[in-house]
Amino acid sequence: MLQSLRVCSRQTASRAFSRQAGAAASIEPTAPVRVRFAPSPTGMLHLGGLRTALFNYLLARRYGGEFILRIEDTDQARLVPGAAEGIVQTLEWAGLNFDEGPGKGPDKYFQSQRSDIYRKHAQELLDRGAAYRCFCSTSRLEALRTEQTAQGRAPAYDRHCAHLSSRQIDEKLRAGERHTVRMRAPSAEDSDSGRFYDIVHRAMDFRGPAGFDDAVLLKSDGQPTYHLANVVDDHLMRITHVLRGEEWLMSTPKHRALFTAFGWQAPQYAHLPLLMNPDGSKLSKRNDDGPVQRYIDDGYLPESLVNYTALLGWHPETPQELFTLRQLEQSFSLAGLSRSKSVVSRERLDWLNRQHLRAALADPDKSAGLIQQARAEVAAASGLETASVRPETVATALRLAGDRLTFTKDLYNAVPFMFGDPALDTTAAEQALILVPHEFHIPILNALEHALASEVSESWIGFAKSVAAAAQVPTKHVMMMLRFALTGERFGPKIPELLDALPVDSIKRRIRSAKAEIESR
Repeated sequence: MLQSLRVCSRQTASRAFSRQAGAAASIEPTAPVRVRFAPSPTGMLHLGGLRTALFNYLLARRYGGEFILRIEDTDQARLVPGAAEGIVQTLEWAGLNFDEGPGKGPDKYFQSQRSDIYRKHAQELLDRGAAYRCFCSTSRLEALRTEQTAQGRAPAYDRHCAHLSSRQIDEKLRAGERHTVRMRAPSAEDSDSGRFYDIVHRAMDFRGPAGFDDAVLLKSDGQPTYHLANVVDDHLMRITHVLRGEEWLMSTPKHRALFTAFGWQAPQYAHLPLLMNPDGSKLSKRNDDGPVQRYIDDGYLPESLVNYTALLGWHPETPQELFTLRQLEQSFSLAGLSRSKSVVSRERLDWLNRQHLRAALADPDKSAGLIQQARAEVAAASGLETASVRPETVATALRLAGDRLTFTKDLYNAVPFMFGDPALDTTAAEQALILVPHEFHIPILNALEHALASEVSESWIGFAKSVAAAAQVPTKHVMMMLRFALTGERFGPKIPELLDALPVDSIKRRIRSAKAEIESR
């Protein structure tokens, strides 16, 4: 039986490889897809994991079908309490709503709840002769690994238990000897599983002994390894496309061999390149830019991080950079996936956050929530009571800050003069004041006081020109003096916008304070 399976495997794989290698242009799905994101709950969701989830989600939405969340928690020793719930919450924050997953759908989506299913399928492989029981002790396996390494060989199991007779196996089982179940991998000359088409990396050929060791499928405690659980679940959940990190590329021949051993059709694979730090090192969970929660805590909008993540390894057909999630759903394609590694850069992300923040503030459905968030942040940064921070003042301040504001939490530091009169005895204020010749200071302030004594009926530009004429100074110096008096800073919003934003009584009071400050020197 096993030999016939191998012959079938060679013929099927060769035909499939020929078809796929010549069909790069037809990689886009032509029927509804079923895709999955299958993280291990060993910590916070990593940016690379978010990208994998996003690309799977977008593929499902672009071409119709279902996006499934599956929690691969078979490695109980590495589980982190609350990590699975954190993954779900992060996906919800990003707007990546799954169609099936924990709490939603007809199946069990934690692999720890599916152990009986995996044991049943491991037994099926044993019955087919595609797997065997291994009774080797940990000490023997470690000694074997040490010896192979010393000889310069890649560590691999030597099939010591592959040829045990049924009677020997039964005796060991009756004696209660602990054992694992290993797959009987294809031999070097019989390894069509290693020849396949990857959507990202195109034609792949891993034929040879290095890619086909006899991997453990069931551990000695009866729990499945990733290889078995992954393949069984992908088949039973009818997964059509597997988009995952390229660290799994070398394992794909084993997975394809398992699909063949069961007599199942393997899904299409797309292995996504690694994310890199600017220094060329691999981005990991331990990097500051690794965990998604770090970006959330830093104040990035979900729209911005999703937009940014989509561009880490996917190239749209147009020069467009700014995308909403809906636009990504309509634009995503497998052909746009890149083989090149992507460098994570906060500079680009910051730019995107500024654009999405500006768009959100212009959207009535989103602006109210952002204003309330910024209101609390201003109160915390300034020491003011939240009740004293007026929502309309926050809204005006957000508009005034404009593109200079990357995060709402920075609003107070960006425009502190919107929430109280500025200090005029600071270094920043002095730098603003020195731009105006000393002899112009009092004449300009006197002219401003006089002009503001009556209602201003002209534009602020016209007002500044009138004040300049009355003080017999250039208009630019009036503008600079206004900036000093109103903000205590050298740079900031345009003066006409600032004058529109501040109440007239506040402007008058600040002019008087500026005059008193200068006269006291």
